[in-house]
Amino acid sequence: MADAWAIIGPVNWYGPTSNLKLFFDRLVCMNGGNPREDLIEHKNPELAMKLEHSQEWKQLRINHLEGRTAAFYCYGDGGGDEMDTSGRPEILRHSEYFDPEKEPFEDMRDAYAPLVWQCRYGGVEAPDHLWRYVEFGRGKKYSDNQAEDMTTEPDVFRSFDDWANAFAAFVSKKGRVKPGQYRAYGYEAPGHKMADVQLAWRGIRMRFGRPPEGSSPAKQQDAGLNQDVTLSPKKGEGEKLREE
Repeated sequence: MADAWAIIGPVNWYGPTSNLKLFFDRLVCMNGGNPREDLIEHKNPELAMKLEHSQEWKQLRINHLEGRTAAFYCYGDGGGDEMDTSGRPEILRHSEYFDPEKEPFEDMRDAYAPLVWQCRYGGVEAPDHLWRYVEFGRGKKYSDNQAEDMTTEPDVFRSFDDWANAFAAFVSKKGRVKPGQYRAYGYEAPGHKMADVQLAWRGIRMRFGRPPEGSSPAKQQDAGLNQDVTLSPKKGEGEKLREE
């Protein structure tokens, strides 16, 4: 139902946090997923692949979240107190492994570029002026750069307030976003117990090396591209090799 999203998070190791990466992985399905599960018997892989090649899919293949707005505010500490005067981690013994001139971003906001461009790819507006990065804590120990220490960084509060005000003004001016054809709000998913039973039976058959005829797993098995036949799917590949 939201017309806009405000994404706020740290830069961890030249990228967004894991929870944001997972969130945006799910956003792919939210935005471009099949809204008619009845056409594929809930989650039948063979029917899903068949639907993708049908004329009907051309009508269903839409960006459900298109037209909305996403704003990004990310932050980091520039390495805290770990960097030396050359821009390398000071405890690094193999300094030749780390060339500061080849770090991936001149502007650290680009650490969130994959999320920004995923939005734009799916029709979600991500205005450039609402995609910002702020640094605080450079030269400080991590233990001295906690939430309670932010009162010593007044520029951070001003930066955040400016971004938040710009975000609110942009969304207010843009107005409400018309709901898509297939709304999640108010939708009651149909029961799928029988479909679950059929999928479970499919899984059992595959464990015995009997994938559905003509399916992708069957073609891969015939070509020798995988070794998925197992009665112990939770057993790791390393463990299997050690038992041979």
